[in-house]
Amino acid sequence: MPSDPLILGFDTSAAHCAAALLSGDTVLAAAHEEMAKGQAERLMPLVQQVLAEAGVALSELGAVGVGVGPGNFTGIRISVAAARGLTLALGIPAVGVSLLEALTLGAEGSVLACLDARRDHLYLQRFADGADKGPALVPFAEVDEWALPGLTCIGQRADEVANALGATAAQAVFGPAEAIARIAATRWHNAPARPAPLYLRAPDAAPARAPGPVMLP
Repeated sequence: MPSDPLILGFDTSAAHCAAALLSGDTVLAAAHEEMAKGQAERLMPLVQQVLAEAGVALSELGAVGVGVGPGNFTGIRISVAAARGLTLALGIPAVGVSLLEALTLGAEGSVLACLDARRDHLYLQRFADGADKGPALVPFAEVDEWALPGLTCIGQRADEVANALGATAAQAVFGPAEAIARIAATRWHNAPARPAPLYLRAPDAAPARAPGPVMLP
């Protein structure tokens, strides 16, 4: 068994299902599957697959890192609920990690993390010394308000955003699950708050217009 704590990271906040197992600075196993739906059925088998590849049991985990969004409402709920249930059963910490932050791990200088929010909107967060901004849901037509000298754009539609800002586009250094595990490894021992979904957009479903049933005594 590795001497460093075993950190499991996973994410289903976008059109994928991803998991990675980290010990110290070493990724013991990782898997990433693109999928538009079906994450609820696939997440735990994927986790078990990663653990089996590393020869590790669930009971050996030291902490869990989970992607909390922003992104797909259902996908975020799937991962957060799984992390809460898993860590409650095992008695270990769970660390919620923003996918926007995960995108920037390992990048240098001022970075703008970008996620496609559909309907010509983006989820943006700027990480810059003394000029942090976001996270926020932003119309593409307003991305110019996020410009900064020497900015590097990373993530979905990063090329388009970089062109609009006169900035540079780059690939993420790590995949989402590995980045989440690496960030969680630096935070799990600090009594982190229970993971909670990071929703930046109101749900599509509107409340029912008709009044609810009257409860009789």
